[in-house]
Amino acid sequence: MTATNVPTARKITDLTGPGHTDRFGIGGTDLGATTTAPDGRLVSVFGDTFERATVGGRGWRSPVILFGDPASVATGIEWTGSAGEGDYAHQVCDYRHNRWVDGCRVVTKLPTDVIRIGDTLYLHVMVCRELGTVHWTELHSSRDNGVTWEVTDARWPGDHLGGLFQMLTWEIGGDGYVYAFTTGFQRAHGLIQHRVPEHAVTDPAAWESWGFSDGSWGWGRPPTITLPGRFGELSLRRVEGQLLLAAFDDGNYRMDVFALDSFTADMHVAPRATVLHGCLWEDEDHDAGRVAQLYGGYIVPGSTLAELNLIVSQWNTATNWPYHAMQFRTDVSALAGSQTP
Repeated sequence: MTATNVPTARKITDLTGPGHTDRFGIGGTDLGATTTAPDGRLVSVFGDTFERATVGGRGWRSPVILFGDPASVATGIEWTGSAGEGDYAHQVCDYRHNRWVDGCRVVTKLPTDVIRIGDTLYLHVMVCRELGTVHWTELHSSRDNGVTWEVTDARWPGDHLGGLFQMLTWEIGGDGYVYAFTTGFQRAHGLIQHRVPEHAVTDPAAWESWGFSDGSWGWGRPPTITLPGRFGELSLRRVEGQLLLAAFDDGNYRMDVFALDSFTADMHVAPRATVLHGCLWEDEDHDAGRVAQLYGGYIVPGSTLAELNLIVSQWNTATNWPYHAMQFRTDVSALAGSQTP
């Protein structure tokens, strides 16, 4: 692993919570995977959401979507609207919490990432019994810039590929394929990789994994873990032509960014930098890159290598507040420039 020194990320602003998302009926929420809609707006997808600034209580829904002004990223994303009628951010997937679906008790559906392919947005979600326990994953699609969503026929069992197809991030390859990194929801596993033709993203049979067998790597083989560890939320994006993977490394309690020279880069030698460190609440210092109970870490469209913006979550599980999303920024120019041509 090539470690490269980059500046620690610094906080730009809180993105959700009191004073930021009240008019959308969002007090407490997390995650915030983001892409750009065909109409140019930012589309940010959040997880379990409540009306009060806490976890629990009235107004429980997940996922919810906020639309952002792309011109505001430099100073902190400004929300311009939400999915649903009026300002109130409605749940975009059609289900009810704590109900039985196909013989399973579904507590919530949690988003992992959203992508634009042509004029269609696709959202990958985990259908959960509880945090860390996934019944299955599925894809939803939107053809009206993220305002309304429909479930597709794409569904994978929770134990698909040994349970390592639960947490997903993806990016357009520019060669007709979508490429993805996945891991389990338990933050106890390494990473595996996949690709699927853009036109067949909703066909589970069209997905193929990257694996090592008979002395070589190739597509369409049983997946091989490309980077061992204990990973959580992932965000794969191309920034100024550079492929970046932001990953929450739960095993080391930090947020890292990798610079990849291709979608099949050797993850063991890819340049890697830690941009945020987890810490205890009494040791928190956002100016020094220390965030208590951090997770998430989604790359914001419109970022540059010199100003890489990340949406970072925080949940004080002892008091249930803060439970919100924040915007951080760092400079990964040196990370991208450290690759050997």
